[in-house]
Amino acid sequence: MREVVRTNDIVLISAIAALLEAADIGHMVADSHISALEGSIGVLPRRILVLEEDEIRTRRLLTEAGFADVLRRDD
Repeated sequence: MREVVRTNDIVLISAIAALLEAADIGHMVADSHISALEGSIGVLPRRILVLEEDEIRTRRLLTEAGFADVLRRDD
């Protein structure tokens, strides 16, 4: 799995997850349970992960949707 987004913004996570679902791109929102345990005060960000083979398609989709500024850089 490849991390494409890391943020504390629950609305942003929901919007991106909806886009990925509509495009039939499998994904996982990681760290949502630990974020809830810490009281959702924003200390621990949530991450969106996609399969490695879907990463390019995901980045293209999110860029076209105006979310290029929240994409994680390739390391």
